[in-house]
Amino acid sequence: MAHPGHLTCGATGDHVYTFCYAAESEDFGAEDAAKLDIWVFDHVKSFFNSSRSNQTLFSALNEEKVVLFLHLLGIDTNGHAHRPNSREYQENIKQVDEGVKEIASLIDDFYGNDGKTAFILTSDHGMTDWGSHGAGHPSETLTPLIVWGAGVNYPQQVTSQFFEDNFLKEWKLENLKRIDVNQADVAPLMASLIGVPFPLNSVGTLPLEYLNSSAHFKAESMFTNAVQILEQFKVKMSQKKKTTLSFLFTPFKPLSDSEQINFLKKIRLYIQQQKYDEAVTLCKTLINLALEGLSYYHKYDRLFLGLSIAVGFVGWTTYVVLVIIKAHTNLTKTVPTNEKKSTVLFYSFASAGMIIAFFLLIQTCPWTYYVYCLLPVPVWYAVVREIPVIQDLATNVLSLHMGQSIGFLLVCILGIEILVFSFFYRSALTIGLLVFAGWPVITQLWIQAKTKALIWTLLCVLLAVFPLMPVVGREPNIPLVIAAGLLTLLISFFSLPSLCKSENKYRDNEDLKVYFYQMFSVALSTYVVSSTHNSLKNKQGLPVVNQIISWMTLVSSPVLLLLSSTFLFQRLFSILLSLMSTYLLFSTGYEALFPLALFGLMFAWINMEQEALQHYGLSLKPKLAVFNFTYAVDITQFRQLHLDDVRRSFFFVFFIVTAFFGTGNIASINSFDPASVYCFLTVFSPFMMGGLLLLKVAIPFVLVSCAFEAVQVTTQLSSKSLFLIVLVISDIMALHFFFLVQDYGSWLDIGTSISHYVLVMSLTIFMMVMNGLAQLLTTQRLGHPRRTKHHST
Repeated sequence: MAHPGHLTCGATGDHVYTFCYAAESEDFGAEDAAKLDIWVFDHVKSFFNSSRSNQTLFSALNEEKVVLFLHLLGIDTNGHAHRPNSREYQENIKQVDEGVKEIASLIDDFYGNDGKTAFILTSDHGMTDWGSHGAGHPSETLTPLIVWGAGVNYPQQVTSQFFEDNFLKEWKLENLKRIDVNQADVAPLMASLIGVPFPLNSVGTLPLEYLNSSAHFKAESMFTNAVQILEQFKVKMSQKKKTTLSFLFTPFKPLSDSEQINFLKKIRLYIQQQKYDEAVTLCKTLINLALEGLSYYHKYDRLFLGLSIAVGFVGWTTYVVLVIIKAHTNLTKTVPTNEKKSTVLFYSFASAGMIIAFFLLIQTCPWTYYVYCLLPVPVWYAVVREIPVIQDLATNVLSLHMGQSIGFLLVCILGIEILVFSFFYRSALTIGLLVFAGWPVITQLWIQAKTKALIWTLLCVLLAVFPLMPVVGREPNIPLVIAAGLLTLLISFFSLPSLCKSENKYRDNEDLKVYFYQMFSVALSTYVVSSTHNSLKNKQGLPVVNQIISWMTLVSSPVLLLLSSTFLFQRLFSILLSLMSTYLLFSTGYEALFPLALFGLMFAWINMEQEALQHYGLSLKPKLAVFNFTYAVDITQFRQLHLDDVRRSFFFVFFIVTAFFGTGNIASINSFDPASVYCFLTVFSPFMMGGLLLLKVAIPFVLVSCAFEAVQVTTQLSSKSLFLIVLVISDIMALHFFFLVQDYGSWLDIGTSISHYVLVMSLTIFMMVMNGLAQLLTTQRLGHPRRTKHHST
């Protein structure tokens, strides 16, 4: 019998049978998830009892090499729901201990204590004190492996251990030898215990110290293990040899054909001479070399492909910079095209592309290689075509003050490096925000707008506190969530007089009604959060009324938003209230205050950008109080880019990154903590829960995007030029992360490095989507005609 808790029930083929409870049984809001483990134990007992009256089942169970797999999910569920130090978790462990003891006794009795059954008890992951897993902390990556029964060695008494941690001391097992293995080693251990071949693609090494077998058996087993991994190496080498020209192929020298034969002959000779320890040592050496060789051939083309991609990145970034300079600035003049030179250039790059394609073709390379190697050709062709523009630009730059040019370049590099560091160290965001706080002083903006500059500085310092806080989920604090809801209502009441001034008077009181509905929605969300978590704390489950209100709030919030006034401040405040009513339902602690602090800074940013615009003499300062998002913006009014627009775009990228990492990091997002969605559902549903958590992550992005929409239209900044600048910033960051991608270490290390690269690569597309959403949320109004607004050219 097998019990994979998350897999489809039923028979697979004619040799694997599964039986599992319904998915709805995994309820984080249930009184006690230990019932899941009790269910497994009860059904195993029933399964064996029924076999006594079922001859077919009885015969199947008495065949050789039978594997019974029991998945005990209750402990994991209780850990997530109640935390590992809770009474529920401790009781669950006791119940599992008793259950394992009963099942082991039951199986031994069923087989007449014939001594032919081996037991393995292990776990796929650990758990932090706050009930999550997915990061790289030892409490998450170190798991128990307890093996006993047929073919298994007895515990060995020792006087000292080779491990510095205190796990054995806590368990009072410091006098017994601890033997750590890699997770991949469990598969060959199981295969050896039941006497089947090692899995074909296994990269695990048989842990001999677990086996109570003869020295000859251990040596033969290790030899088989070594040959199995060596075969994988030979297949990988053969595949790479076929797709590489013979004069370019560089073999893995430590395992040349002759070396392989020598290893195998020596091992076989040692076994024949009964030098089993020497044979085992040589087998382990061969396994390590074969694994190194596998890694070598796996990374064989990495340098070549990496250089191709890097060349493409540099070319693409250079081209985008040239497009910005040509189309959106006054730094260069139009240069006439030389047709003859253009033709020669075209055929030169076309020839280079054909040579590269032929080179790849004769090596039968995968189609992806063509993409990586050929893409730089048209990109660099486009760059080289603009050499006159580059020369003109260089002349203009050299005519500028060199100190200022170098200073600007260094500031740009420092800014991008801070962004890159923020992906690893959230405190880098704090440093960036503190630098932002001094921006009005550095640029002398504070002289013309002292109050606004002071508010900006204070809000930057306030937001800078959040990246220094623990990642979300570690310390649930529902009173803080309630405080955030009450603070939102308080700010709403104080904002009411300024929103109701005569010049912005609400038409027929409709907008005022919408405003009060949104305030009521925030109050209701605050109540639901408090009520739901109290109910779960008292083991009463998720109240149905609360669940209905939560889902209705999720659906109605955007509708209420689109019914509000489109005057700049009214619409932005309406966006805050709508998003807060939803965000509160997702919050479990201090992160509920984050959108408030972020919105405050965004509001100050919109005002400060008006001052900056006037400071540099780029435009007259529009009156924001009467600015309406639905007013048409004439595309002829868009101005050329100014150097300050690079800073403006960088602010936008920085705020987007802050919105993502302000209250957590990749590890906290990967770590599964269902508490954030308890107001919506408690029954385990990975896709639904994942979707809701992504929505929670997206809400701060929407705030930043809507604020930047206001900055764009009020500073007459073309969104196309903006995204080109953002593209340059994200490409430079992506090049950083490309060289940081790794395929070794914990799955979190590997996944995080890939996630960083993918996040930055998709940054521009994501921002374009956010920009479209921001335009929708700021300009659309249900039930009212609107004039079209365009600002994407």
